[in-house]
Formats: sequence, structure tokens, C-alpha cells
Amino acid sequence: MHGPSSANIKIALIVVALVIVAGTLWYTHRVVDRLLAKEREGADLYAASLEYIANSPTESADYNFVFSEVLRAIDFPIVLTDAKNNPSAPFQSNAKNIEIDTTLSDAEQEQFLRDVVADLDAQNPPIKVVYQDSIVIQLVHYGESRLITQLRWLPYVQLAIAAMFILIGYVGFSYIKHSEQSNIWVGMAKETAHQLGTPLSSVMGWIELLRADAEKNPHLQETLCDMENDFSRLQKIAERFSKIGSKPSLQPEDLGEVITGVIRYFQRRLPQMGKNIDIRLEAGEPCWAMINRELFEWVLENLVKNALDAIENGVGRITFTVTRKNHEVAIDVSDTGKGIDMRYRRDIFRPGYSTKERGWGLGLSLSKRIVESYHKGKLTLRESKLGKGTTFLIRLRA
Repeated sequence: MHGPSSANIKIALIVVALVIVAGTLWYTHRVVDRLLAKEREGADLYAASLEYIANSPTESADYNFVFSEVLRAIDFPIVLTDAKNNPSAPFQSNAKNIEIDTTLSDAEQEQFLRDVVADLDAQNPPIKVVYQDSIVIQLVHYGESRLITQLRWLPYVQLAIAAMFILIGYVGFSYIKHSEQSNIWVGMAKETAHQLGTPLSSVMGWIELLRADAEKNPHLQETLCDMENDFSRLQKIAERFSKIGSKPSLQPEDLGEVITGVIRYFQRRLPQMGKNIDIRLEAGEPCWAMINRELFEWVLENLVKNALDAIENGVGRITFTVTRKNHEVAIDVSDTGKGIDMRYRRDIFRPGYSTKERGWGLGLSLSKRIVESYHKGKLTLRESKLGKGTTFLIRLRA
């Protein structure tokens, strides 16, 4: 079960989100362009009015019209200068929608307006006021109103708010999903341990009854020994499941000794599986870590079982390599199996994912949970090559 549908849904959602973002930016850009055109018309009207006054007999009504009607409609910054970009005095009258500190000297006010004019010209080219169609007598410098500035930032603010809500929603849903998965794990483990408890009690009773007859029958003694080993194994599995969901006790353990125990367990059973696989440990100095032995052995057994399944021809090698660097212990579990397609690198730890026809897809997911949730370590896929093998990496605090 590779789950390609979930990946397609994620891609579709990303595409839809990008389309919405692009549409929002495009629409806002069009609105801003229209408003800029309106502001340009207002600045042109102001310049045309000044040209009209310059080219007509001076009348007070004309000035009143320009400064009371035209300037009243302007809500963007505007500065009137001479043809050489020198601010015209009086400064307060020739600057609109610009706050000028009247406590400054005339020279300081003029320099302030020069700086403002430079900023305005960076936004829009100045409009010329022409006398008798040939002589430039004044320049009208204008910028953007607060409304346009706010509109320019509006889509980014909207996107930031939307991204924040999406992030909060994603974190919330992830937390809920993780909690649900944890509850499923815990419930399943507790129920499994409970279900195993009843038949184990019965088996223990039968073993005690057989012990009475085993002294007279050597063959029965051998059979009884095997039954006791299997009973101990089942009891150990039940104890492992019972510890899922509760905080396990961690004890300092020699990882080499723990791994050696797991290797011996599988070496006794490999002949029954009909496989010729060499399982070995490569370690230098002893490496100790705080672990729960039973749960950690479960992790190692799951990794070995996956490696055994990956070695399809029955001949190969599984290698444990233990190294320590500073305050961290690394355990590499390598096999010479068929390998994993790296396209599914993120799926292998997902509950339910399995490449085997009869697999439940819970082994690696459970192992990752045990290492990361209970031992505060990391279980990752270090590398894998099709036809050559796979290496898993466990990292623990030394």
C-alpha cells in the first residue's frame, strides 16, 4: 500500500493555494493600477490648472478654484517646485499632504522637501507646468496615497494571516491525528496483552502438569523444555505489549550485549527458516545507553525480521554496527536484501504501509514510536539501494 492518492491530494491542494494566491495578487495589482491612474489624473489636473493660470490673466477666482477645489480632492502627497527641482516658498502652501515641522528653519524645511521630492520622483515622474507651450516654469511631484500603500500590503497581510491560520490548523490536526494514533496503539497493545494473559495462564498450568510425568519420559522432558522456552517467549511478548502507553523504566545497558542476545535468538531459528544468513555485530569499545531492554529488543527484532524478509534468496548478511561519538550512540542495521525504493522513504514508517502481501505494516511504525517516544532517540532510514540492501540508523543518548 503505497498511498499515492494522499500525495495527489496534497499536490492538488498546493496547486489550488497557489492559484488563489496568484489571483489575489493579480486582482489587487489591477485595483492599485486603477487608483494610480486616478491619482495621475488628479496630478495632471493640478498641473493643467497651474498652466491655465500661468497663461491667462491673473484673477483671484482662478487661484481660489485651484487651491480650494483641485487641491481639496487630492489625498496623496504632492510638492510644487521650480523647473530645477527647488521647492517653492512658501513651503506650507506648495506642499500638500506632507507634514512639515514648522519649528525648523527655512533652510532645513527646504532640505526636508528636497528629500521628499527625491522620494516622490522615485515613485512617479514629475509633471511639467509649461508656459506658452515651450517654457517649463514649474514641476509637480506626487506620490502614492495611504490607501494605495495599504492596498499594496493588503494581499501580503491576508496571505500572512491565512498562512498563520493554516499553520495553526495543520499543527492542531496533526496533534489530534497523533493523539488518535497513540490511543489506537495503546488500546491495541493493552487489549493484546489482556487477550494473551488468559491462554498463557492455561499453558502454565498444563506445563506444571506435564512436569510430573517428565521425570519418567526423557522425550517428554525435551518437549517440555521447548514448550517452556516458547511460553517464556509469549510471556515476554505480552509484557512488551502491556508496557505500550505507560512510561517505561530506563536502565543503563550495554548495547553490544543486548544486540548479541537478539542475534543469538535469531541464529537458533534460522535453520528452521531454511535461510543461510550471517547475522553479526561490529563494535569497538562497549557502548552504554539508557534503554528499556524488553522494548528495545523488540525494535531490534523488528528490524531483523524486515531484513530477513528483504533477503529473498535466503543467502545474505545482516550487520549491526555500534559507534559512539561524543554523547550519542549510533546503531546501524544493514542488510544485503532487495532494498527500498527511495520514493517511499517517508511512507515506510507510516502505520499500515507494507510491501509484503501478508504484512500489517506496523513493525517499523511501532519501532519508531518506541525509539523516539520512549527513548528520546531517532530511528531513520540512512540509505537504501535497490538490489543492494538497506541501512537503518538508531541514534540514542549515550
